[in-house]
Amino acid sequence: MRKLYLDIDGVLLTTKGSKPSADSEEFIEFITDNFDCYWLTTHCKGNKNTALKYLGSYFSQPIINKLMQVKETNWDCLKTEAIDFSSNFVWLEDSPMEAEKRVLRENKVLISLIIINLNNPDELKQIQRRLMKIK
Repeated sequence: MRKLYLDIDGVLLTTKGSKPSADSEEFIEFITDNFDCYWLTTHCKGNKNTALKYLGSYFSQPIINKLMQVKETNWDCLKTEAIDFSSNFVWLEDSPMEAEKRVLRENKVLISLIIINLNNPDELKQIQRRLMKIK
């Protein structure tokens, strides 16, 4: 099963966590059912419970139960420190740092980065259709 690295702010929640992004619940169900999911967010550095607690005020318990399947990662400076480059993966991120993109380029996996822009109408639906083709 392909790995999926998942950011929270700007992906599942609108920037700065103001509200769940459009279609996020359906998207969460899709990715947790079809991918081996890992948190790659400032809300989880070695402990997924911090991410779940943060999301608990935004999503219903059934969705939180789905998100409990997402595994924790740990990293210090760059999120790319947590990525297993030997695996087949995708990374969903709204704002990757240039240094992170450089690491992906050096490892010849920049194509695995999917940049999310929630300002685009139906962004998560479009990303889900894209992911359906590569799962």
